[in-house]
Amino acid sequence: MANDEASPRMKRKDYEKELRKLQVQLCYLQEWVKAEQLRVIILFEGRDAAGKGGTIKALTEKVSPRVFRVAALPAPSDREKSQLFMQRYIAHFPAGGEIVIFDRSWYNRAGVEHVMGFCTPEQHKRFLELCPQVEKFAVDGGVILIKLWLEVGMEEQERRFEARIEDPLRQWKLSPMDTESFGRWYDYSRARDMMFEATDTKSAPWRLIRSDDKRRARLNIISHILDTIPYKKVAREKVKLTKRSLKGRYDDQASLRRLKFVEERY
Repeated sequence: MANDEASPRMKRKDYEKELRKLQVQLCYLQEWVKAEQLRVIILFEGRDAAGKGGTIKALTEKVSPRVFRVAALPAPSDREKSQLFMQRYIAHFPAGGEIVIFDRSWYNRAGVEHVMGFCTPEQHKRFLELCPQVEKFAVDGGVILIKLWLEVGMEEQERRFEARIEDPLRQWKLSPMDTESFGRWYDYSRARDMMFEATDTKSAPWRLIRSDDKRRARLNIISHILDTIPYKKVAREKVKLTKRSLKGRYDDQASLRRLKFVEERY
């Protein structure tokens, strides 16, 4: 069980040192997933400002987007609303050799849709009943499913919202839905508890991460992913650059002088 007592916030230097070690292992994992044609789904859920986006960035910044593919679906179109609820998510499920990261997922129905009244009580109830069956079907079919919930505290969430309001580099993260949901803390807590009760199953368990310290949370999440997916370092042939041919050599910069370059201000 995670310790409820807060640890001192991790220093940037220590964080970056440990992150690099884990990112090297993620590159090894990437090659193993391709070699073994594994299919992996990692879904990130949690309250607004819990740190999902920053964690996904740390997870993916040193690996190939063709292997680690992020799915951040917008609000459903009218056509998608007429489909089976899970249909638009299943369309993004991985093929062999892929890891799909859902930045929010089908669990929108258990959270924001339920709390904000975007689905009926019957639709919410049906989702909680059927979701474990769909996930078991995927896992039984060979998909590795990792479900992560980032748990941010009330005071820390408020601090992050205030920072977004003041910082022009973060204001894009704020939406009317965010500010509306901010005041419904305990409604979201109850929705979270119902979701865990119905969908924390043996075949697809939830794993929780306290994320008040974003740096520690990112490292713990990446470490957990590496522990959850068995992998080995794939042997690779050493790459050697071929010798450049000088046949047809000419001044290939002269032809650029008539063109306009971007002004060099820095």
